[in-house]
Amino acid sequence: MRNTQDLITQFDIAHPRPWRSLRWLVLRGTSVLLAGIVTAGCAGKKPDNSHKLRIGFCLESLRHERWHRDLDAFTARAQELGAVVLAQSADGNDALQVRQAENLLTQGVDVLVVVPHNGLVASSIVENAKRQKVPVIAYDRMIRDSDVDFYISFDNVKVGQQQAEYLLTRAPRGNYVLIGGAPSDENARLLREGQMRVLQPAVDRHEIRIVADQWAKDWLPSEALRHTENALTQARNSVVAVVASNDSTAGGVVQALQEQRLAGKVLVSGQDAELAACQRIAEGTQAMTVYKPSVALATKAAEIAVTLAKHQVVAASTTVNNGFKDVPALLLDSIVIDQNNLASIVSKERFLTLDAVYRNVPREQWPRTKGN
Repeated sequence: MRNTQDLITQFDIAHPRPWRSLRWLVLRGTSVLLAGIVTAGCAGKKPDNSHKLRIGFCLESLRHERWHRDLDAFTARAQELGAVVLAQSADGNDALQVRQAENLLTQGVDVLVVVPHNGLVASSIVENAKRQKVPVIAYDRMIRDSDVDFYISFDNVKVGQQQAEYLLTRAPRGNYVLIGGAPSDENARLLREGQMRVLQPAVDRHEIRIVADQWAKDWLPSEALRHTENALTQARNSVVAVVASNDSTAGGVVQALQEQRLAGKVLVSGQDAELAACQRIAEGTQAMTVYKPSVALATKAAEIAVTLAKHQVVAASTTVNNGFKDVPALLLDSIVIDQNNLASIVSKERFLTLDAVYRNVPREQWPRTKGN
């Protein structure tokens, strides 16, 4: 009998949308019951996967919409290249992620792709993989202080700059609130670095004032909500912009603003172009998001994983230092989305549907694009 995750992954490719909740439950640990369902559906079809490359994909979580998109695209491309993907989700638990990585190595994966929950803790995953001569790719988030083989992501410093530049151009004076991401996530630090490259000169010129600077544990909306409520209280609601580092934190920020009847009056940034965020942009309560083409990222990562699994050299466009070495890296470009280009980007990239994005907007107010 094939590995349960193999079955789920291959079933997802054939039925990506209706069965997404099935994968979610399996990755959360209820695989025994659901494996029986999938196995029954695949009875009589038992291809030999022994000759296929095996890719271990260690996700820190599947809580956020974008990671589902990444996993779907990664798996589809890996299958096209003749590889089998064994995926695990740690649900934000460092110890569990380490154990899951060890389990994937025990199953004999040829390469390990890791989205680390904690970039420092995940260094032990790399050490263990190296002992077994298995290459490791840091996916979207760097693994710190480790001999990781490759890093593929977006230029997260640039993403932070894009967020801050957008807000500062439209709100050049006044009080700002900063809501960072998870303190354990290297990307959160890089985003803040980019944001402050833009904002600090304005602070120094006394044009803007940062009245609150907080970090949201695990990128949780509830954390962003709490921090924003406190900031609004301290500033007596005198805030012109909130630099939220991603769309989930932006959701918490907007909720806090709505409670004070400030939604749409205070500029809010974001990142990931999640459906809820794009809906908020369409409605006018979130100013912008940064779209990181995750399908392109996942597709390229799958190609790199197969190449490394074959012990071939991967061409890097740059290097990124992780505290241990300059890691060969590929950094993709990101795109700013606001009300002006939301419909056109969605129509072009097709990561969402216009019907879903503009669901709460009267049809006569939809922007005109090709096909609608």
